[in-house]
Amino acid sequence: MAEVLVYVDHVDGVVRKPTLELLTLARRIGEPVAVALGNGAADTAATLAEHGAVKVLTHDASEYAEYLVVPKVDALQAAYEAVSPTAVLVPSSAEGKEIAARLALRIDSGIITDAVDLEAGDEGPVATQSVFAASFTTKSRVIKGTPVITVKPNSVAVEAAPAADAVESLSVTFSDKATGTKINARTPRESTGRPELTEAAIVVSGGRGVNGAENFSIIEALADSLGAAVGASRAAVDAGWYPHTNQVGQTGKSVSPQLYIASGISGAIQHRAGMQTSKTIVAVNKDAEAPIFDLVDYGVVGDLFDVVPQLTEEIKTRS
Repeated sequence: MAEVLVYVDHVDGVVRKPTLELLTLARRIGEPVAVALGNGAADTAATLAEHGAVKVLTHDASEYAEYLVVPKVDALQAAYEAVSPTAVLVPSSAEGKEIAARLALRIDSGIITDAVDLEAGDEGPVATQSVFAASFTTKSRVIKGTPVITVKPNSVAVEAAPAADAVESLSVTFSDKATGTKINARTPRESTGRPELTEAAIVVSGGRGVNGAENFSIIEALADSLGAAVGASRAAVDAGWYPHTNQVGQTGKSVSPQLYIASGISGAIQHRAGMQTSKTIVAVNKDAEAPIFDLVDYGVVGDLFDVVPQLTEEIKTRS
């Protein structure tokens, strides 16, 4: 069976959920071979094998932490040349898409970004994408070279499929450009205890209707009762009520959770572009004519300051 190269997104050996989703998709089209780089790479092997990786290629070097992107591209290219895979899968993060684009250029292959599903086809893997602000669904395949495909988080449920725990050291020779852009300092992200926005199964977002930074505590309380991430519309972010890192929309982050709750958000196309692929959408808005209601599975016409606290208390009571 053909092998599928999977780029591993991990933090000091802890594998992030989007990678486990990639392994689930990779098994549909071949045998997953994972590529783990940097500090803790070898520690990822057990988790990767538990989710279907038949082989884990690892390499650790200071370049991965000290320089941007190119060392990782060098390593993934080395893995590609060693394995000759039928496809290369990469998480659809900002860094992941840059790595994928650079790799596709180097190996003279086509690239598909932000896929939400993957299936085997007679002439190669077929990827499903949501396009034009998620207004249309398309199916695409690469017709030149080896497909390089980035997949959006929460596109598929993670499935365990234990495989042989085979770990091999990857031989990597860094290019001259690998040390071109050096990282001089890092600022650790402050932990809120909530899930990462793009990876969360549940997202609770607030918009203009929250009417102030101090009122976002209502949104946060609901999110915490559900174990959810907190999002914000562009209007709320532009007003300085919530950080830009939490913005959902065309100029923010795209999310595709199992449940998306929009409170005080009108539903402008800019926001819809970032959350329209959510599996179930619930909206709370006092304007019955708000565009968001054209999109939702469930809608509540009411003041969020009345509805959201009641919902939070009900969830706490039931849990």
